[in-house]
Amino acid sequence: MVVSALPPALVSLIALLGKLPGIGPRSAERIGLHLMQLEIGQVEALSQNLVQARQRVQACQICGALTESQPCRICRDDSRDPSLLCLVEKPTDILSLEKPGTFKGRFHVLGGKISPINGVEPEELRIRELEERLEPEGVREVVLALPSDVEGDATSFYLARLLRARGVVVSRLAQGLPAGAGLEFADELTLSRALEGRRELL
Repeated sequence: MVVSALPPALVSLIALLGKLPGIGPRSAERIGLHLMQLEIGQVEALSQNLVQARQRVQACQICGALTESQPCRICRDDSRDPSLLCLVEKPTDILSLEKPGTFKGRFHVLGGKISPINGVEPEELRIRELEERLEPEGVREVVLALPSDVEGDATSFYLARLLRARGVVVSRLAQGLPAGAGLEFADELTLSRALEGRRELL
């Protein structure tokens, strides 16, 4: 089916759906056409849930994870080790690392990677918030769980120098994670082994 032959409203919807991650033109068209065949009540419920979720879900004021309450469930959990902090690029990385159920520390979302080419400098990331957590929470080790790409490596080495100067042990996820890929593509066993086999970053 040629998209240009569709009603303008549907063309606009398909264009918006196509901007979602992992949704190509064909998938966007299929989803759009499927939505047009639903009862209006189902579409209204979907749209209301989207708006409600976007309004209610926010970033944790402490770690940056997605949450509906402040602080998030992980930051409130007294059974977790506050001296062990896992640093991730984005909130969804926490979901990946939580699946194996083996990590008992807490998290900190950096909010990106240092990338001068793309105009992302250290000051634009949540590094100051990280430093502010070190002493109050008694952080002794920071596990760097950033992607194994050029920007991820550069960010890791920048943070390693910064944190070691503060007397913090810096480690990095061990073998098993594919180079250049994000955490969302790794299975639970791989993530579990990577966490258990982390090593100090020299």
